Amino acid sequence: MKLPRTFYTQCDVVAVAKGLLGKVLYTQDDNGCITGGVIIETEGYAGAQDRASHAYKNRRTKRTEVLFREGGVAYIYLCYGLHYLMNVVTNQIEIPHAVLIRALHPLIGIPLMQKRRKTDNIALLSAGPGTLSVAMGITKAHHGVDLRGSQLWIEDAKISFVEEEICSGPRIGIDYAGADAALPWRFWLASGVHPRLSSIFTSL
Repeated sequence: MKLPRTFYTQCDVVAVAKGLLGKVLYTQDDNGCITGGVIIETEGYAGAQDRASHAYKNRRTKRTEVLFREGGVAYIYLCYGLHYLMNVVTNQIEIPHAVLIRALHPLIGIPLMQKRRKTDNIALLSAGPGTLSVAMGITKAHHGVDLRGSQLWIEDAKISFVEEEICSGPRIGIDYAGADAALPWRFWLASGVHPRLSSIFTSL
């Protein structure tokens, strides 16, 4: 079942970042081919008051305007001119919060993901925010798309974790953000959880 709009419009972006762990991100290309993976790492960005956010101090540009929309759309940007990064816009309209999807556990359409990434190594397919976009076929064309549509969406697979299986720490690559760089708003699943994810989806 696709996540309801109310999931994305929650006011606490950190809670959403944590809550996205275990959800399944899917893409469908123009040929109807579907790829998907379990979200295993995220980072929360708290908009106007967060020096690490593209919308710090409510900065509005053609690119960041999407962040000011109602939660439940994709914010895609090109990082260092190399890789597109996938973000989930959250909160209410005019509050530019977002969650970066940092890593996935490959689940569906693995052969296509391998072809896109030019590697047979499943462990490397979607282990970072740039590589997961390549594996999933996420590009600038997905910028602003509704996450309850048919191109790019997230489903609740009813996977739950005990608190000890969820790790947290500072976000990555934001030294410019001063004290905000130390905020523990990055969440990831402990490595021991991954074999369980594979067994859960064996029948899919």
